[in-house]
Amino acid sequence: MSIQTVNPNTNKTVKSFEEMTEKAVDAKVEKSQIAFTHWKETSYQQRADLLHKVARLMRIKKLELAKTITLEMGKLLAQAEGEIDLSADIFDYYADHAEAFLGSKILNPEHGSAIIKNSPIGVLLGVMPWNFPYYQVARFVAPNIMVGNTILLKHASIVPQCAAAIEALFEEAKAPEGLYTNLFIPGKRASALVADKRIKGVSLTGSEAAGASIAMEAGKHLKKVVLELGGNDVFIILEDANMEKTVEWAVVGRMNNNGQCCVASKRFIAVEAIADEFIKKFKAKLSKMKVGDPMDPATELGPLSSEAAAVHLEDQVKRSVNQGAKVLLGGKRLNRDGAFMEPTILSDLKPGIAAYHEELFGPVASFYVVKDEQAAIDLANDSDFGLGASIFTEDVERGKKIADQIDTGMVFINHPTWTQADLPFGGTKRSGFGRELSELGIKEFVNKKLIRISGLNDPF
Repeated sequence: MSIQTVNPNTNKTVKSFEEMTEKAVDAKVEKSQIAFTHWKETSYQQRADLLHKVARLMRIKKLELAKTITLEMGKLLAQAEGEIDLSADIFDYYADHAEAFLGSKILNPEHGSAIIKNSPIGVLLGVMPWNFPYYQVARFVAPNIMVGNTILLKHASIVPQCAAAIEALFEEAKAPEGLYTNLFIPGKRASALVADKRIKGVSLTGSEAAGASIAMEAGKHLKKVVLELGGNDVFIILEDANMEKTVEWAVVGRMNNNGQCCVASKRFIAVEAIADEFIKKFKAKLSKMKVGDPMDPATELGPLSSEAAAVHLEDQVKRSVNQGAKVLLGGKRLNRDGAFMEPTILSDLKPGIAAYHEELFGPVASFYVVKDEQAAIDLANDSDFGLGASIFTEDVERGKKIADQIDTGMVFINHPTWTQADLPFGGTKRSGFGRELSELGIKEFVNKKLIRISGLNDPF
C-alpha cells in the first residue's frame, strides 16, 4: 500500500487506503468539470456561505481534526489545533473579502472605455504536502472556490485520513458534488494528470523534484502553475538585537512543527559582536527541550513525519560532519521507537558541505558567525533558495534597508517568517513562483479579461 497512515511516534501502520483506479479518477475529473459549469454561475454570496460553513465545521471539530494531524505526521497537538484555527480563518477571510478583491477594474484608455473582469478558468489540480495538512489545502482551495473554480486535490500519501476529512467537511457543508474532490493517487499519477484537457491549472507545494515534475508537465501542456517549494531561511542577528526575545523567537522559528516548515528559520547568522552570547543561550534552550509523544501536552519536540524523513535528515547531518561541519549540539537519532531526531546545531559550514546548500527539514539548525552586516547579507543571499528571511535588530529602519537587499519573497523584521491570511506568501529562485494568500493569492487562477467599448468613429 502506498497510501497509508503510519504513526511516526511509533512507526506502526494505523490504516491503509486503496489507490483510485484510472476509471475512478476519470469519473472524478468529469464530475469536477460538470460542477464548474454550474459553480461559475453562482453568486459571491452563495460561495461565501459555503466557505463560512466549512470554517464553522472546522472549529466545531477542531480537536478531532487536530488529533488526525498529530497521528499522521507527528505535529504537537496544540500546534495542530492552531493549524485548524488558521485554516478556518483563511476560509472566512476569502468568504469576506473575495468579492472586493475580484471586482472589475475600470480603465481609462485614450479612446472609448474599458474594464478588466476577473473570471474563473475551470478545474484546478492541487498537489499538497503533509507538513500542514489543512492549512496548505485551505490557502489553495478557499480563494479558488470564491473565484468560481472547482478543485481536485491530491494530498500527500502519508496523511490520507486528513485528506478524507477535508472532503468530508465539504460534503457536510452541502457543497455541490464535484466542487471539491479528494484523489487517492501517488505523485507520479498526479504529474500525468496535468495533461488532462479538462484541468486548466495546477498548484503544488512540496519538494523541488515534485515541483520540477509538475512544472514540466504544465509547461508541455501550456497550463498555469503556482509552485511553493523548499526554503533555507536565514535568521540574522545584529549586534543591537534584543537578545532574550531573539533567542525565544529563534527556538520557535527553528523548532515549530518539529522543524518541518518550508519557512522555518534554518540558517542562523550572527555578527561577531554577539555571536557567542546568542549561541550559548540558543544551545541551552534547545538542549532542554522535552522530546516525546506529540499527543502529550508537556512535549516540546515530537517526531519527524516519517521514518524515511528521519533517516534522510540523519544522513544529511552525517555527510555534513564528514565534510567538515562541527556538531555543537545533538547530531543523532534518539534511542527510542519512532522517527525522532535530537535537537541539533551544526557550525563551521562552508561551500561544499551538504548542510550549507541543502534544506534541513527537521530539528537541525545551521549556525554561522560573520564579521558585519554586509557579510550577513552576502551569506544570506548565497543560497539557491529564496523563500523567507528574518532580521533581528532594535533599529527598524536599519532592518528595512537590509530587507531590501535580501533575495527572498518574504522578509520579517523581529519575527520568524510566518503566515496569515492577509499577507502574501511565496518565494523566488528555487523556492518557486506565484503567490498565495491575501489579494495576490486569489488572482493566480483567474482570466483577467479585458472588455473594451469603442464608439463607431473611434480610430483603429
